Amino acid sequence: MPTDHDRGDLSGRRITWLGLWVNVALIALKVLGGVLGRSQALIADAVHSISDLFSDVVVLWGLRMRGKGPDSNHHFGHARLETMSAAVVGLTLAAVAALLGYDAVLSLGRPAAGAPTGLALAVAAVSILAKEMLFQVTMAVGRRIHSASVRANAWHHRSDALSSVAVLAGVGVAMIWPGLDWADALATLVVALMILAAGWRVLWAALRELSDAAPPAEITSRIAECVRTVPGVRGFHDLRVRSSGGLHQAQVHVVVPAEMTVAEGHAIAKTVELCLLRDIEGLDQVIVHMDPEIRRE
Repeated sequence: MPTDHDRGDLSGRRITWLGLWVNVALIALKVLGGVLGRSQALIADAVHSISDLFSDVVVLWGLRMRGKGPDSNHHFGHARLETMSAAVVGLTLAAVAALLGYDAVLSLGRPAAGAPTGLALAVAAVSILAKEMLFQVTMAVGRRIHSASVRANAWHHRSDALSSVAVLAGVGVAMIWPGLDWADALATLVVALMILAAGWRVLWAALRELSDAAPPAEITSRIAECVRTVPGVRGFHDLRVRSSGGLHQAQVHVVVPAEMTVAEGHAIAKTVELCLLRDIEGLDQVIVHMDPEIRRE
């Protein structure tokens, strides 16, 4: 029987496949609209969508790895490979931003082939609508299944939508005031800066997770509160929490009465574990150590 984790990974793969096919359609539409509509910014936006396509493939790989359980080489499972795929998405965004920005700066000094046409404007509008809708549904799925790579891919969709907004503005200005033939190239530069910002946001989140940075304080506080509510727990210490593949992993030492038997103390530790897994959303693994209470005479 499939688990919640399996169903979550399936949802992640489905929304990523949807994004992949939408990107294929948008790439063709943007290239056609950019060439026929004489818009360098729209062609640059098509390159951005190609990077989206690459990120879709990386995310699909990451989700496949996340679904694999522990083995002899990965004792804690393969979730970190999904985090690595999110980092690759962030790096891809940054690389695309650098290339587009460089080309845009060079284009500012070159004469334009002619003012963009209404076709480029229409394609940019379609792209904004499609990619913003993809951002909303992909982010919703990523948050629900606690997937770092799916959330990163959602930001990639949002950056594409924002870049199309810049294209729309640049094309519109160039159409209304043909003398401002540099507006399209300037829009491309704005696109590059937006993509760079999105790439840094995705990459920073992945690097924090790979470095075992602690999750937000509210997560740790909720875990501590849950431990305190378990009957028989006299205290706790060495609470540590990290994230892997968007899911949290925790370990904690609980203090139990010294006169308890090992079996009784183990039962309390197991109750703490079950409490945490039940009440803390996104908690994937818990290790509970049992320490006897030390009484000072």
